[in-house]
Amino acid sequence: MDMSGGGLGNAKYIFVGGKGGVGKTVSAGAIAVDAARQGKSVLLASLNPVHSLSSLFMQNLSGGSFRNVEGLKNLTAIEVEISDLLERYRMNMETRLKEFFKWAEIPINPEPFIQIATTNPAFQESAMFDKVMEIMVKEGERYDVVVFDTAAVANAVRLIGLSKLYGLWLARMIQSRKEAQEYRLRLSVRKEKIMEEIKKDPVVADLLNLYDKFTKTRQSITDPSKTLFYFVTTPESLPISVVKRFITMVQSFNIPVGGIFVNMVLDRSDVSSDPTGYLQAKWEEQRHYLGLIENELGQYVKGYIRMYPTEIRGMEALDKVINDIGEFVPS
Repeated sequence: MDMSGGGLGNAKYIFVGGKGGVGKTVSAGAIAVDAARQGKSVLLASLNPVHSLSSLFMQNLSGGSFRNVEGLKNLTAIEVEISDLLERYRMNMETRLKEFFKWAEIPINPEPFIQIATTNPAFQESAMFDKVMEIMVKEGERYDVVVFDTAAVANAVRLIGLSKLYGLWLARMIQSRKEAQEYRLRLSVRKEKIMEEIKKDPVVADLLNLYDKFTKTRQSITDPSKTLFYFVTTPESLPISVVKRFITMVQSFNIPVGGIFVNMVLDRSDVSSDPTGYLQAKWEEQRHYLGLIENELGQYVKGYIRMYPTEIRGMEALDKVINDIGEFVPS
């Protein structure tokens, strides 16, 4: 089943999100494997602090490095290690702030400002968005498709929505830095050389480089021909409510929504062999929520995935998931 050509579009960047425990990694893995089987070069990147790719593919993909997935030579995976990422981002932020104070000739100890900047509640999302930018701008050129297995949907929306605020912050920082430098240089440099000197400022150069990277990322993230955000839900009240709420939030940031996968669905044939009646009751409960999904979110549903008796692990199991998305219609 051609998932990318048969209803999922041909986007280069695919984000997969949802409430914790609904099967985001399985869905992201299925999309990546299906695209790789079509002959596309694919990168699957886990942004989730609690990684599952190693378990899903039954091989060691940890360590924060790019690794080939066994069994598919054109599928590469990376589990982004948040602790290493945060430390590198903190060091970069510290360097930028120290340079800013030094070049602005402000006689203030920068350490308190560094402490505030690197311990605020959005610091983790900022660091992760910086990594997303790096992958999309730098590594993305090497692949036909990049699939992001995101953290819980609230973090994912903050992560992607942060791109709008990130751009505003960068633009203001650049403008402030230029104004400060221009004011200082007026006292010692001829007017025609002021801009030339400003461009030599390492802080301005660094911010301009960041802004260029941000602009390219933001253009891609908001372009429905390049990026799609997919949600995963189960036929239960809370996951459905989360998806409904965050579809609205994602769209408010002009992020194109690709659709929804409904996971862990019981079929009528699954319940007949259970003498306890538990599966029958669960199946009847799911009928109610599947009807709710169809009535309120039917336009977004791209496929259903069965509830399997064992954990989804390995290529054979992922192939079953891929077939489900293309063919399974719950009864």
